[in-house]
Amino acid sequence: MEPILVTGAAGGRQGSTGRHVARMLLDRGQAVRAFVRSEDARAAELRTLGAEVIIGDLREITSVIPAVRGVRRAFFTYPVTDGMLDATSVFAAAARQEGLERVVDVSQLAADPGAGTPHMRRHWVSEQVFDRAGVGAVHLRAAVFFENLAVVADAGDGRELALPLGSPETVLPLIAGTDVARVATGLLTAPSGEIDPICRLTGEVMTIGKAAEAFGLAYAAQDPQEWRRGAMTLYGDPTTVEHLFHLWELFRAIGSHHDLYEVTETIERIGGHPPKTLHDFTRVR
Repeated sequence: MEPILVTGAAGGRQGSTGRHVARMLLDRGQAVRAFVRSEDARAAELRTLGAEVIIGDLREITSVIPAVRGVRRAFFTYPVTDGMLDATSVFAAAARQEGLERVVDVSQLAADPGAGTPHMRRHWVSEQVFDRAGVGAVHLRAAVFFENLAVVADAGDGRELALPLGSPETVLPLIAGTDVARVATGLLTAPSGEIDPICRLTGEVMTIGKAAEAFGLAYAAQDPQEWRRGAMTLYGDPTTVEHLFHLWELFRAIGSHHDLYEVTETIERIGGHPPKTLHDFTRVR
């Protein structure tokens, strides 16, 4: 059986879509080639589950060409850190050379050249690179992952969810990383044919006040600069902090005017069942 290549298969703190996709494909009996950054316990677990594991750097063409050779479909994700456009360019070039027919990549809900955060704008550029490579790209424009809120909740004092979002009535478009993975898995295993190249994914629309309650916490509106000063300690990455600072600023400005957001039927239609709610997520995590 021809394998499907899954990047980011080891997973991380904020979504772990690659890890979920690898497991979902393996559960279906699909051969998986898992691309990971390091040889560690997570790589060993993937081998135990039946995946072929390749260790490499997505920014390095000598790592990526052998990974894409012999596959027709691939899942591409890159963490919110420096190097995404380098990785996209390398992967797109390798995928084109090796004749891939479908690449499903994780993007962001408002990816656009005029988007409100630098990283959203980079995601739009990434989409353009994949499109021009002619590799059957499908862009999963995902809302804010539940896991992003979980990182903040877990780092707090156990009483408050502190974020610079202004009013507790500020509305967020949200989604579980597993739902993004289910849609990706459906697309990667679907028959060849015409597929919409942009797939917008929102699983739940909720105020930050209600989101905090789902974690059993009270929402606390934090000063943006105070948040920024503490964020490097929490995330340890300037690109992550830059993106989130501007993202929270964007949602704070939009406030409760949430007509821009809606739950998308794509999750159930392609992913197989209705999207997970934040209460479902907090109940089992």
